[in-house]
Amino acid sequence: MTDIARLDDLFFTRAGLDRSRVEGVVDDALAGADDGELFLEYRQSESFTFDDGKLKNASFDSSQGFGLRAVSGEATGYGHAAELSEDAIRRAADTVKAVRSGRAGTLDVGPGRTNRSLYTDDNPLQAVDMPQKVKLLQDIDAYARAKDPRVRQVSASLSGNWQAIEIIRGNGDRVGDIRPLVRLNVSVVVAEDDKMESGSYGSGGRMSYDLILAPETWQAHVDEALRQALVNLEAVAAPAGEMQVVLGPGWPGILLHEAIGHGLEGDFNRKKTSVFSGMMGERVAAPGITVVDDGSIDDRRGSLTIDDEGTPSQCTPLIEDGILVGYMQDRLNGRLMGTRSTGNGRRQSFAHQPQVRMTNTVMRPGDRDPQEIIGSVKKGLYAVNFGGGQVDITSGKFVFSASEAYLIEDGKPTRPVKGATLIGSGWEVLTKSTAIGNDFQMDPGIGTCGKNGQGVPVGVGQPTLLVDGLTVGGTEAA
Repeated sequence: MTDIARLDDLFFTRAGLDRSRVEGVVDDALAGADDGELFLEYRQSESFTFDDGKLKNASFDSSQGFGLRAVSGEATGYGHAAELSEDAIRRAADTVKAVRSGRAGTLDVGPGRTNRSLYTDDNPLQAVDMPQKVKLLQDIDAYARAKDPRVRQVSASLSGNWQAIEIIRGNGDRVGDIRPLVRLNVSVVVAEDDKMESGSYGSGGRMSYDLILAPETWQAHVDEALRQALVNLEAVAAPAGEMQVVLGPGWPGILLHEAIGHGLEGDFNRKKTSVFSGMMGERVAAPGITVVDDGSIDDRRGSLTIDDEGTPSQCTPLIEDGILVGYMQDRLNGRLMGTRSTGNGRRQSFAHQPQVRMTNTVMRPGDRDPQEIIGSVKKGLYAVNFGGGQVDITSGKFVFSASEAYLIEDGKPTRPVKGATLIGSGWEVLTKSTAIGNDFQMDPGIGTCGKNGQGVPVGVGQPTLLVDGLTVGGTEAA
């Protein structure tokens, strides 16, 4: 757990605020409310982009501010400002009081505490100087171009973020967290004859830049991006029709995140707009399917020591052996549904209200050898990586594009294909999964989830998975 005295120095001493006076304002604003908090945030971020042999962008930004929330029943009052001053907090307090409208509630008890910290609180932006970061991108460009004469363009980007938060609830209850976040992305374009294709790879997490700066790390990024680009040079048009689909381990869990995870968030189920509404305790997936949301994995992009309401992260069971056993909750939806927060209250920044969001959403491994799974398919598709996609939460229907996929013919991956899209529903993925691999992987640390205009970092993971019948959209008849 982050040292609260360090945060006090950042938010009170540095800003010239009297903590006891601010706590008094919060107590007054939340008197008679059911819930609420003052959320203080300070953030530093930077990014560097190297493209076409040149440094094209270098940026640094710092921001600070607060968000004050009062909750009464289902109603929420929220005031925020990019100014840390007692006057600004008092003005916000006057605004959020209006949500009570004469209704007297009992302020909910604060969340539990944790002594565990899931990541370092060091600032990655200060650990490495700018020349080293630029040299890293230059080295990536040179290494990629020397790898293969077909390389035509190289793009590399490096970004870092350091966020400090402190949450003050009624009666002076305080918790805080300091969160680093780094990411490296490499994209390579190759050309052969009159054909051009691209490949990309990235990774990151809540850590310092040290791992990314290591040559074995960034060289592996280049190697993988180049490999994907060269595979795409050989790709043929994807078939169309219903067929067996094998999803690879790791990043293909993004389909799980979108098509299933959002439908298991508490707000959609409280409002009965999810396909999973009212199905607690019922079979929603094939036997062997177990899905959890786990925000407590060390150093992962989606992990949080505490969420943005102060609740410690945990591993939340969602589906166990095919049975729906839980939803993800923030404080508001948990209270209204007669349960507690699962540590899934998240917000993009102080200017946003918290809402139910995923952290690291994963499917647990099974006992099947992945090669045996592929070998059991006479004719199908092996989807290794995914690009973009979209999903309808109410129905669970999705459309996802595969950025790397192969035909499976007589139990073997053969020709790479391009233009393959997977069309179906989360329900189909869950109920038609007939084989679960023993090769569980997390994604490399690149996920960002959007919901109601807010973006937050997330993680996904899964083993190899055989789905016995999905519609594949392509340009050739199957």
